[in-house]
Amino acid sequence: MKKHLDVLWYTRCPVPTGLGIAVQKGWLDESFRQRRTEIRSLRESREQAVRESHFDHTLKNSVRHGGNIPALWARASGRDTRLLGLSWVDETQRILTTPDSGIRTVKDLRGRRFGLPKRTRVQIDFTRAQALRGLENALRLEGLDIPDVEIVDFQIDAGFSGTATSKAAGGHYVFGSSHSGGQNAELVGLLRGEVDAIFLKGAIAAEFAHHFDLHTVIDTGTHPDPRIRSNNGTPRTLTVDRHLLDHHFDSATLLVEQVLRAEAWARTHAEETRRFLALETNSSEHWVSIAYGESVHQQIATDLTETAIHALQDFSDFLHRWQFIPAPVDVDAWIDARPLEAANRTRDTLAAGIVLKEREEALCALN
Repeated sequence: MKKHLDVLWYTRCPVPTGLGIAVQKGWLDESFRQRRTEIRSLRESREQAVRESHFDHTLKNSVRHGGNIPALWARASGRDTRLLGLSWVDETQRILTTPDSGIRTVKDLRGRRFGLPKRTRVQIDFTRAQALRGLENALRLEGLDIPDVEIVDFQIDAGFSGTATSKAAGGHYVFGSSHSGGQNAELVGLLRGEVDAIFLKGAIAAEFAHHFDLHTVIDTGTHPDPRIRSNNGTPRTLTVDRHLLDHHFDSATLLVEQVLRAEAWARTHAEETRRFLALETNSSEHWVSIAYGESVHQQIATDLTETAIHALQDFSDFLHRWQFIPAPVDVDAWIDARPLEAANRTRDTLAAGIVLKEREEALCALN
């Protein structure tokens, strides 16, 4: 007899994801309520060990949709997880300097001071990893490498999951970053003249660049090569623990169905999607459009394309080379495509049924 799933834990990053939209629309809760399964958010838990599962994926019967670094780290550290899908929403990834730095091109970074965050109380320092990735990719486009710049570390004695609740977050715990509390250690260092350049991505990068009149040396998020654009958020990973798949496969499939449903809705609801994403990123609709593009509602799609898989493998190799993850990750071996395939079959069946019904109604109208 199949065991009932009492609780499904979910977590997502404050970025554009189908899971985030499904949660905001109430569809995730609604669909599982029909099965008498309670939906709980890791972000809202008062227990830090539970919130930390956002990064180490230790909680049984849990799903995570967001930046790929924690997901890769958990897999490399031996967590028995599976990759159900990848979503790729291109985002601005900027190397920024002050107007008077004299740095106008990537070549001008040679010999200059580059600020990187360095957190001391985290399992995986994804902010440092994504900044180093952006810097390395930019430098290599001009035949340079990391040793060609002077790295300046900004030590941050704080974790990600212990951030206090905020009014903006609705009284819930939120996951911190290098700009928790409205500050960014590297940005402050740049404005004080302690470094010559930094890396920021997403809506916060666009917003800070505007407010502080910073010069964008390069935006690797717009490069035509997906390997140059690949970073923590490109592509984002939809992962679950193995227990959920083995014991509650139908729930894993239903989960993917709601993600695909939310993404399909987004493609025809541009303004409402931007409003949802502004809430997700704790930004404004304007900066969401600048950071992710006017067509962001059409980009949110979870699949398993070869381009995304190869880009994730390239990024995973980077993380291992720089010792951010303890072991290599074979992305192909990590994938379990069955829930996505089942969800797509359900979607296609429903779509065919709608088309058939419309044809029957049209014929009835003619008669």
